[in-house]
Amino acid sequence: MDSFSSPSGSSSPQFSSGDFMEKFKTQLAQAYAQEFLETVTGKCFEKCITKPGSSLSGSESSCVSRCVDRYIEATGIIGRALFNAPR
Repeated sequence: MDSFSSPSGSSSPQFSSGDFMEKFKTQLAQAYAQEFLETVTGKCFEKCITKPGSSLSGSESSCVSRCVDRYIEATGIIGRALFNAPR
């Protein structure tokens, strides 16, 4: 049974539109977080880790940190531009 089915097996939802929106927002946030982590991991790893090993060197660690910071900053700028959020 999925979260959109009633316990009796019918396909009509048994929760309010507010409940639906909360579930939707939660699932959207989880999907966004997962995509963000996958993107940052891939891009920053490719850019910063030149010789994979059992630990990061100081320069690799700094590079990853800066890369993630820049990606977060860019995502915020794009989000504000798309949604016209006040700065």
